[in-house]
Amino acid sequence: MSGGPTIARLGGDQLPAELRGGVVAIGNFDGVHRGHQAVLGTARDIARAERRPLICLTFEPHPRTVFDPAHPVPRLTPAPIRARLLGALGFDAVVEQEFDKDFAGMEPEDFVRTVIVERLGAAHVVAGFDFHYGRKRGGTPQTLVSSGERSGFGVTLVPALQDAAGETISSSRIRALLEAGEAARAAEMLGYRWTIGGQVQDGQRLGRTLGYPTANILLMPETILKFGIYAVRLRRADGTLIDGVASFGRRPTFDNGAALFETFLFDFSGDLYGEAIVVSIFGFLRGEEKFDGAEALIAQMDRDSENARAMLSGATSLSDLDRAIAF
Repeated sequence: MSGGPTIARLGGDQLPAELRGGVVAIGNFDGVHRGHQAVLGTARDIARAERRPLICLTFEPHPRTVFDPAHPVPRLTPAPIRARLLGALGFDAVVEQEFDKDFAGMEPEDFVRTVIVERLGAAHVVAGFDFHYGRKRGGTPQTLVSSGERSGFGVTLVPALQDAAGETISSSRIRALLEAGEAARAAEMLGYRWTIGGQVQDGQRLGRTLGYPTANILLMPETILKFGIYAVRLRRADGTLIDGVASFGRRPTFDNGAALFETFLFDFSGDLYGEAIVVSIFGFLRGEEKFDGAEALIAQMDRDSENARAMLSGATSLSDLDRAIAF
């Protein structure tokens, strides 16, 4: 998953000429889950058929966080990870529209004229069936279609995607699964293994004293992943994939400190400090525990490593997107 789409933060500027006249998928797309992929895939199909640029318009920060900053939305895919996923889906550019209360107060017709027509120069817009926009969510799917007819761009609305049980796939359901440690079930809804990223931190190096050196990254404070042990696959900046076992938690056997995501890599002896990595989570092995000393902890880590190797050796890709990021 090297390279990636152009990242544009427009402000009052227009897209570059080579990206104008494109097919634009609009939404928050937090998680880029299978329901989102239905919208994104529809946009991709239209862009390919009409030989147009493929653009994604997203909003940063998440609108719900702007309206309720005391309760920020736990992001499934922070902007850099989301851009990676969109690039793997074939998008040429990601436009990250700054979302603040001034932008939220924009009249619906002004959003269409200013953003869709003037700044993006869209030839076609694709959105979910329930897409609302503008002040007090006054813009509706129906007004978007009408605006497109007046302004000369096409509109396609995509229905919600449901799982085998007939329930709509949503970011909130996926967050709840991750909070419960149900990483495999979350992956079914995502269509790929949930992926996190960050720069490897130079920590206390406790793992080295136990024979388990780890690559550590800090996650956002609002991360809702259940504390515990996971089978993972790490991707280095050069694209190299390395299997491993990771612990997310507060290290209760030692210091019960700030939450940290620590990955022990199998058959690897290099130095990753300072490197930007991404880690795909394949499955939950057990919850976080406090042990009666290092010896008991090491014995359990040996078992965790064996279990993680077994899980990863039998893993198969869930989709083309999963193959692009974790295989």
